[in-house]
Amino acid sequence: MKRTLSSMAALILAATAVTAAGGSAAAHAPARADGAGEHFYTTKTTYAPQQDARRYEPVPASFTPVFTESVSRHGSRAMSDSEDGDAVLAVLRDAEGKGALTRLGARLGPQVESLLAAASSVGYGELSGRGAQEQRQTARRMEQRLPSLFRAIVAGQEPVEVKTSGVNRATASANAFTGGLTAADPKLADLVQAPVTDKDLLYFHKQPQNAAYQEYVENDPDLAAVLARIDGAPDTARNAKEVVSRLFSSGYVTAMTAEDRVAFARSLYELYAAAPDLGVEAPDVDLDVFVPARNAQWFSYLDDAEEFYEKGPSISGRTITYDMANVLLDDLFDQVEAKAGGTSAKGAVLRFTHAEEIMPLAVLLGLPGSTESADLDAPYTYENNAWRGAQVAPMAANVQWDLFAGPRRAGKDAKGQKSGKKAPSGTRYLVRMLYNEKETAFKASCEPIARGSHFYDLDELRNCFGRS
Repeated sequence: MKRTLSSMAALILAATAVTAAGGSAAAHAPARADGAGEHFYTTKTTYAPQQDARRYEPVPASFTPVFTESVSRHGSRAMSDSEDGDAVLAVLRDAEGKGALTRLGARLGPQVESLLAAASSVGYGELSGRGAQEQRQTARRMEQRLPSLFRAIVAGQEPVEVKTSGVNRATASANAFTGGLTAADPKLADLVQAPVTDKDLLYFHKQPQNAAYQEYVENDPDLAAVLARIDGAPDTARNAKEVVSRLFSSGYVTAMTAEDRVAFARSLYELYAAAPDLGVEAPDVDLDVFVPARNAQWFSYLDDAEEFYEKGPSISGRTITYDMANVLLDDLFDQVEAKAGGTSAKGAVLRFTHAEEIMPLAVLLGLPGSTESADLDAPYTYENNAWRGAQVAPMAANVQWDLFAGPRRAGKDAKGQKSGKKAPSGTRYLVRMLYNEKETAFKASCEPIARGSHFYDLDELRNCFGRS
């Protein structure tokens, strides 16, 4: 959520409460030197696959892929609006009029103007050129991982279903993705269905049935208190002062209120994090020099904390941030079960959504970094929790389930172990999950077909997710 100037003032005053409640906030994020190559873009991080497909576990013998489905966040996009850029430019112009810009500060304005121009050319909130590239490339890698499946889809004329949240950047992502598929194999063109909007499935955080969640985000006193405690830490004011001191004269910095320093630094951080997403439209914009890594890390922590509490594992004992994602988890199961049960002719189901849906789904699936909530008396920090927005839900983040079919061996149970009784003959189905294209285990209570394997019997997944 956006922090207004008045609310920022209150947060700075809350710094004493942080010290009283648990000491200095300096320990909330690990200290790092300002090193080259370090970036802290949180959920605005541009996409990169997390594993080389050549290193994937081999598919078990006699099994072939028969279906795939995915849930993808939209690709890199332009900022939602010009608010942060306008705020930064207003302060820069005021300082320039007073002769208070440093040599570095004088370089910032043109960079911000270029970034805003690029965002305006794309359309605020819309998919950027880089975002379209991310989706096309991800689609191509999907095809390369599962060539026999896509040949079978073409041979069997199996439809490829496409669903989106209905928001422009999600629909544009779907079109870029399917464009990548059909460019590689034009025979898929007639099988890829037009995107269908399903807000209850892919934009559930905004729907009326989740009014209790919306009330939590807006008015829950525990949520407000823990975010005030984190945002109001002394390190926020200290990092903000370090940022502005490099851009403005000492006299100008002294004349700024603590509130104004923080508001400026946080707006500048938002632009710093958004700039790589517009790399195609604004290739010469680089804001790293204006936000040193040590400062960017602190502001990324503040951003991650907000996402953690509002969309992730959140407060211990609370499930309101992720219960609503069960509709999406149910659909993942429904699709593989329908294919395995012979009631679906689909070859693939592709869904395009938002970070607000990916983050709670990650909690339900027990994905890495999304398994631990935070006690109210021990708030989320980078030291005590593995959750990072850049890893959980970067731009174009995706979860993929691949379904494989093979023979069910007589005399063995669903896991392939000797059962002591005759097992039913027929087809056995295995599921493999990829998270940002990395082979990923299901939650710990689910047992793979062998120790260390990433393949799970579909019946085992039904059992461990309580779907039997």
